[in-house]
Amino acid sequence: MSSKGNKLDLKKHNLSLMNRHNRKLKMATLFALLVSTVTFNIGFANETDKEKFAKVFHVYVADTYVGSVADEATVNEIVDQKEQEAIEQYEDLTIDAGADISIIPEQVFTVEANEEQTLKNLQEAITVQAKAYSLKVGETDVASVKDREEFEAVIDGLKLQFVSQKDLKELQNNATKDSLPELKDDETRLVDLTLSAPITGDEVLAEPEEIVSAKQAVQLLQTGALEQKVYTVKAGDVLGSIAKDHNLTTAELLKINPTLKADTVLSIGEQVNVTVQKPFVTVKAVYEKKKVEGIDFAKIVKEDETMLKGKKVVKQEGEKGKKEVSYLITEENGVRTERIQSEANVVAEPEERVVVVGTKVIPSVGTGNFAWPAVGGYISSNMGERWGRYHYGIDIARPSNYTIKASDNGVVKTAGKHSTYGNYVVVNHKNGFESLYAHLSRIDVEVGQVVEQGSALGQMGSTGRSTGTHLHFEIHKNGTEVNPLSYLN
Repeated sequence: MSSKGNKLDLKKHNLSLMNRHNRKLKMATLFALLVSTVTFNIGFANETDKEKFAKVFHVYVADTYVGSVADEATVNEIVDQKEQEAIEQYEDLTIDAGADISIIPEQVFTVEANEEQTLKNLQEAITVQAKAYSLKVGETDVASVKDREEFEAVIDGLKLQFVSQKDLKELQNNATKDSLPELKDDETRLVDLTLSAPITGDEVLAEPEEIVSAKQAVQLLQTGALEQKVYTVKAGDVLGSIAKDHNLTTAELLKINPTLKADTVLSIGEQVNVTVQKPFVTVKAVYEKKKVEGIDFAKIVKEDETMLKGKKVVKQEGEKGKKEVSYLITEENGVRTERIQSEANVVAEPEERVVVVGTKVIPSVGTGNFAWPAVGGYISSNMGERWGRYHYGIDIARPSNYTIKASDNGVVKTAGKHSTYGNYVVVNHKNGFESLYAHLSRIDVEVGQVVEQGSALGQMGSTGRSTGTHLHFEIHKNGTEVNPLSYLN
């Protein structure tokens, strides 16, 4: 703040040159009138040399005439008093209470000034102002801050809402360099930062209470308001009614209240934000990112007619390739809006995966792919604990017809009776797998017979330990029961 003593001394002789300059036209007009009066008085004085003149001072606040005084010092005293009061209230501002005041002297024969009323009028009309720095977005006046330094703090503060201090500093330093070092793998660099509209400023005079801090100005630019308006929930309120009362949709209300959901039950006294953010300006950041990415390998399947169907051999495992990729990533107010690949360089080519599968079919050897062993039907009981004992297969009931079919190629190992299974058949698929078919009403194959997948083994029945017509079906792998549902197609 400038020295108060120097300022007060200057005002005792005259008010600011800026103030007088701003009112040249009005003063010129008044001066012309006064000159004609003085010329007339001088002419008259020449005739009456003994006549004495006095001075009166006309006081204006802006374009409003407030009266006249006999001594301009009384005006300066009021101005000084107003400024001192404001200085005590606004310690960090440069105060000026006389910017709008004009004092125009006039020579008169007799001083007729109602000084008391003039000073009273002046007290009421005088406006305290402070030096400030305006903040405009495009052509819109948004706020005033105290000085240029604070203005710069607002610009940086707005940017720092969405980028780090480190990134901003590096961007400012990089602006002076002709070339930038190559990015390392998985490194990101801020390469551009712009505002959606220009923010400009200029020195102005403003009412002290209208001058905001840099932090407040940043919030205003971001949200369109200095404070968030909240609503306190009352009995009977629901999200829809609150939104409607504040000219919002329910979707907008939920968006500005992230903790609320569409089915949230509101509590009386709960506070809900009802201020939709309408930023004056958005911050657009562009990053350059370099990363190493994998290149998927191709999967090649080759058939071998000399290899049994169902057999599979991996000839080559396959290996992903590598590429260095550069991206340009754009964010607006911290939200990603675009990601463009700007460059790609293959570092290592992928190695394809090669699998050889057999196609040779031998009726006595299973393919490894198990077919549904009935004509339709549904699973009436799964594998697992049941009725106090373990159930080692699945039960299939209510088929379209009662034919039981071989689930895969093989040779009949067993075809006979069992106390639990009743009439049952076991097929050895000659590949480590066996399948069992139980509770048949009739067996249509014999031991040693070669059966192909889908060929008839017999008819569904309810022999052995059974409570109704169904097929009990098991798959054994290397002598151990496995869940048929893991193998059935």
